[in-house]
Amino acid sequence: MYAITGITGKVGGAIARSLLAERLLVRAVLRDEAKAAEWRTRGCDIALAEMDDAASLTSAFRGAAGVFILPPSEFDPEPGFPEAKRVIAAVTAALAEARPGKVVCLSTIGADAPHENLLTQRTLMEQSLQEIGLPVTFLRPGWFMENVLWDIPSARDEGVLRSFLQPADKLFPMVATQDVGRLAAALLREDWSGTRVIELEGPARISPNDLARAFATVLKRPVRVETVPRERWEQIFRSQGTRNPLPRIRMLDGFNEGWIDFSEHGRSAMKGTTALESVIAELVRASQAKASV
Repeated sequence: MYAITGITGKVGGAIARSLLAERLLVRAVLRDEAKAAEWRTRGCDIALAEMDDAASLTSAFRGAAGVFILPPSEFDPEPGFPEAKRVIAAVTAALAEARPGKVVCLSTIGADAPHENLLTQRTLMEQSLQEIGLPVTFLRPGWFMENVLWDIPSARDEGVLRSFLQPADKLFPMVATQDVGRLAAALLREDWSGTRVIELEGPARISPNDLARAFATVLKRPVRVETVPRERWEQIFRSQGTRNPLPRIRMLDGFNEGWIDFSEHGRSAMKGTTALESVIAELVRASQAKASV
């Protein structure tokens, strides 16, 4: 049996569906009983647990051949990442007590970055889980292609993609969430010892210009890139309600300046198969369907 946290999201859901397709037993670890019906119908065992509650997580992980950890993302963390540290302490204690057969943890590109930034939350998780004495795989994906969801309105209505990733022709490692889910499910079925790191990006690196071209193809209209000057970032993020924008700003600096990247610039990274254009097409279709309701 495999215990899957974050099962209601894109990555966790893809993992669960892949395992269920192989007729493997899945325990859906959920915060909310109201979301259990779908997974119960699919044949999953249900465990209710909060990611910062060690006792409920221990019950959810006990008896599992493998556990998938999807740490919640805090996009506006307090200084020192106290929110992430509460989750890390609970997850670490639960895994140490429950002793499942193995652990796959969704980490991120940049977990080994030399400077503190928004992704440091995953650095801290990796450091903690390395100490529990279980087989642990840290899956480090690149920038999610699905992040372009926020660019749909401006690309569709104005023909503009406003990019914080820059310059516009710089190539960045990106990957589709369905590729992350498929690989995570495969990793859970593997046997290994100790700690290992698996890096994953898409079939080709992608620039902001590539994003604009893909939008233009899907939307059937011209789309151009406007890079957002760095001196405007803090004001923009604060206007969106962010109280502590520095970690996000430093994360973007890391991608743009190159100190957030895969080892060997991705030469050893595994490659997904999902193309950017197909991801954008699906997101646009979903957006149109939602708007028509």
